Amino acid sequence: MALRITSTCVNCWACLDVCPNDAIYADTPHFMIDDGKCSECLGDHAEPQCAAICPIECAIVNELDEPLNPYSSLTGIPLERLDELGLAVEFR
Repeated sequence: MALRITSTCVNCWACLDVCPNDAIYADTPHFMIDDGKCSECLGDHAEPQCAAICPIECAIVNELDEPLNPYSSLTGIPLERLDELGLAVEFR
């Protein structure tokens, strides 16, 4: 089990220092998570620390490709409104 960073990542560096396993690394075009090191913070924290600090919706997904910060979870803007404004984008 490992998390994955999607193309919506803006390389803000917020997640890099909070990972207890040093599983996150800088890469091009966006940060990546080393599958072999990622434990989803099980045993260390109640929730994955990268997702807890990430300011970008849908930037981190679980093994089922479910975003840990889904659309509108951070902004509070309903997905329907984002669609109307043309701001809802595919996160994969």
